[in-house]
Parts: sequence; C-alpha cells; structure tokens
Amino acid sequence: MTSDCSPRFVASDNTSGICPEALDYLIQANASDDLAYGNDVWTHRAADRFRELFDYDCDVFFVFNGTAANSLSLAALGQSYHSVICHELAHIETDECGGPEFFSNGSKLLTSSGEDGKLTPKGIERLVTRRSDIHYPKPRVVSITQATEVGTVYTREELLAIRTVADKYDLRVHMDGARFANACCALDASPAELTWQVGVDVLCFSGTKNGLPMGEAILFFNRDLAEDFAYRAKQAGQLASKMRFIAAPWLGLLESGAWRRNAEHANAMARYLSEGLAGLPGASLMFPTDANSVFVSLPEPVIAGLRARGWTFYTFIGAGGARFVCSWNTTTELLDQLLADARTAFENV
Repeated sequence: MTSDCSPRFVASDNTSGICPEALDYLIQANASDDLAYGNDVWTHRAADRFRELFDYDCDVFFVFNGTAANSLSLAALGQSYHSVICHELAHIETDECGGPEFFSNGSKLLTSSGEDGKLTPKGIERLVTRRSDIHYPKPRVVSITQATEVGTVYTREELLAIRTVADKYDLRVHMDGARFANACCALDASPAELTWQVGVDVLCFSGTKNGLPMGEAILFFNRDLAEDFAYRAKQAGQLASKMRFIAAPWLGLLESGAWRRNAEHANAMARYLSEGLAGLPGASLMFPTDANSVFVSLPEPVIAGLRARGWTFYTFIGAGGARFVCSWNTTTELLDQLLADARTAFENV
C-alpha cells in the first residue's frame, strides 16, 4: 500500500473545482452591485451568448442544479396524466429521487432497455403502442441523455430517427445534457447540430460538470413550451435572487470557448485512462469510451485495493462495474498513478 492514502478523486466531474475562466467572470460580477432576480446585465449577456452559440432564438433559464433542470422542464412538457419515455438507466429514473414525478404532479416514467445506454425508436414505439386505453398514462415526452449514463453518445442519425418516431406519435423531445459539451466534442458537432436541428424541444445544459461552481441552463427551442416557465422555476425555489453569480461563470465558459476546451480535455483524459485500463490483464471495458466516463469491470479485491489507496469512484452508477470520470482539470499524472495502483492491486489478487 502506498504511504499517501489521501482522497484522489475520479468519482465524478462534480468533484472538480471552478475553472479559471468561470472564476474570473464570477469575480468580475462581484466587483459591483447589480439588479436582482435575473434582471442584471450578466444574465442578459449569458442568455444572448447561448442564442449565438446555438444559432437560435431560444428561451433561456438558469437554475441551481440538474435535478431541477430536468424535473421542471419535463413538467412543462406534459400534464400529470402523461408519461415520459426514457432509458432504464436514465438519471431521471435512477438518481433524482422522484423529482420529475413530483414536479409534474405525477407524470409516470416509462423505461426501455437499449444497448450502450441508448433509447431506440423501436423501444419508444413499443411503449407508446403497448396500450391506448384511458387507464394507461398517455406517452407525451421522450427524454434522451446526451452523453448517456454509460458514457456513450447519440449520433445525429440516431437523434433524427428518434425525432421521426416522436413526430409519428406527437411526442415532445427533452435532452438531459449533463455532459452535453462532452457529446459535442466526441462527435465534433456544433450545439445546434445536436439539438434543434435534430428536433430537440428543450435542452438541459450542465455547467457544473464543465467547470462551473453551480448552475444549469435550460434552453427551450420550442418556445411555446416555455410559457409561464419562469413562474414554475420561482415556485420550485429555483429563482436565484443574485442570478448574476450563476450567469457570469456561464458567460466565462461561453465567451472564452472554455466550455468546449474543458470538455475536449476531459474526453481526452478518459480515452487515455480507457486505453491504460484496457491493457491490464483482468480488466474489461464495459462500454465504448465516447465522452469523459470510463466503465470497467474489475475484480472485487482490485476495487478494494484501489479504495484502500484513496481512490474515489462509484460502482453503483450505470450498469455496474467501476466508473471513473475525468474533468477539465484531470491530469495524465493523476491517471498514471491510478493505473499504477491498479497494476499493484492486480498483482496482489
């Protein structure tokens, strides 16, 4: 065992600090007073930057976290007697404590399986056509996670195919973009190409996992669906009185281009780690490493050995195995230490 067993974080991109660009804009916003409740110049500038980035006149809202973003946007897309179709591993199904059901006053989540964490048109259609009687919660929304809970990404062609089946059954399309920036980089695609151009009605774009201290942006491309959304956010306790401290760090990411650089770096680090783990006898990669998450099957003694050496990671997210997540500030030195400790743990099995 190594002498230094202090925590070494590869459990989530939520463990990373604030990136320099976001911190710089946060400090600038703190330099003077401004209006409250989103009426400040920083919030207006950030919203306009999103419209420029996506090349679309969308409605933009800021909330504190991803659960609120997903839950409130899904609530805006249907009624309490409707249902939301999602993958069985989707975050809204497994990790949001019933938030989508609570804020929609009861909309049911209908889950489907699918390889590599992805919904398929056939899976969606199967749930829509399962029943048509009044006793079945009427399907109204399809929720896609991009990148998925197992670190894979939907291609444009896959998204277009989902939009086609959604149009067939008059369904709205929600995208949980907790790692949307990573998906854009993985596919070398623009934000527009992965959202409104393939029929996404609303995107929940995460900043927290991309270098912000907190804060998610909700973008309604179908603006009719955003009617009274500001009231919904206020009622849910998501209207920040000092909104500029959420918006300004976002502006730091958008104006500097750091939103993409951070994701490119995290993805590159995940590929580096994935290649290193693939070379270890006894380690088996579970999914393609498209974005910034690596899922690997390891023997229990190896998992215990890594934890004894201070490594933090999850084994209950996604489809099992160990999940390692890289961030904007992950280094090859850190990952080399992880790989070296993994080799040692294997030798001791």
